[in-house]
Amino acid sequence: MPRIGVLALQGDFEAHARALREAGAEAAPVRLPADLDGLAGLVIPGGESSALLKLAARDGLFEALKGFARTMPVFGTCAGCILLARRVLLPEQESLGVLDVTVERNAYGRQIDSAILETPTALPGGPLETVYIRAPRIAAIGPGVEVLAERDGDPVLVRQGRLLAATFHPELSADRRVHRLFLDIATAPASGAERAA
Repeated sequence: MPRIGVLALQGDFEAHARALREAGAEAAPVRLPADLDGLAGLVIPGGESSALLKLAARDGLFEALKGFARTMPVFGTCAGCILLARRVLLPEQESLGVLDVTVERNAYGRQIDSAILETPTALPGGPLETVYIRAPRIAAIGPGVEVLAERDGDPVLVRQGRLLAATFHPELSADRRVHRLFLDIATAPASGAERAA
């Protein structure tokens, strides 16, 4: 059973922990750099990205997350997607800078504009239920980024090697396909390029 960390600073990290357990993993809260030791991967949940940055700045956690994300599997949802992105707009802000995408914060509107949609996906099993809450928009992707689901032509689920990101909240759906995909990524043997990174 892989041990997957869930960044537990803000947001609904408990829902991600529950989803990971249902998908077949052990979930461990991450609040300090030492909590990253021995993990097979990490989930960065939704919340408020600027607040997450401030909280992660304490105790050296932000730098530890940056180092972890350069070499290990990481799955970011909503605010977590923003933190993974190479470039953040509306407004610009710091990020871990590992996922080759440009993200616009709150692009789908305010809390009142939240939505639950059925979204076609490249994952087996038919459309995904996708829950959007003040969701960011992936405005541009790099050549190494694979689009696994779209909303109105914009990517909402993307993969780049060992990195996975969603602009929606798969932990709020009963469908565990996205979390199972991340577990597959986290438990797959590293490629030669990844071992050299």
